[in-house]
Amino acid sequence: MKVDVDLTSFRAKIQESKEKVHGATRAMTQAGAQVIYAGARLNVPVSRRPHMFHGTNQVYGPYSPGSLRDAIYQVFSKDNSSDTRATYHVAWNHQKVPYGFMVEFGTSHSAPHSFLGKARVELSAAALDAMEIAFAQRMAES
Repeated sequence: MKVDVDLTSFRAKIQESKEKVHGATRAMTQAGAQVIYAGARLNVPVSRRPHMFHGTNQVYGPYSPGSLRDAIYQVFSKDNSSDTRATYHVAWNHQKVPYGFMVEFGTSHSAPHSFLGKARVELSAAALDAMEIAFAQRMAES
């Protein structure tokens, strides 16, 4: 007696499933990054009038109200991503608002007003939920 099995179609289905999971990875990661991005924009302090910042050897500004909030971004990182890993960066544009570090981490003269770190800590569960939903939606697509 001989039993013969052709696994060609089975292997093709596995490859198709693998590609679908890889395709969902970026969308899933972006959904989590979006939650952190939105939280950081809500957490960042916004002045009522134009302001200056004083560094060790430099005065920065004047900056308009909301300039730090408007400089927060999220971007897909090609360099830190692959077929099986997606990375998004959520940060602020250091060229537009070089004082962002002073706000986030504080200085010797002012307390920190963490907006990015606070968003990451407080919204990590919500980000994971958003990622799970995005992954499920992407996998349900035909």
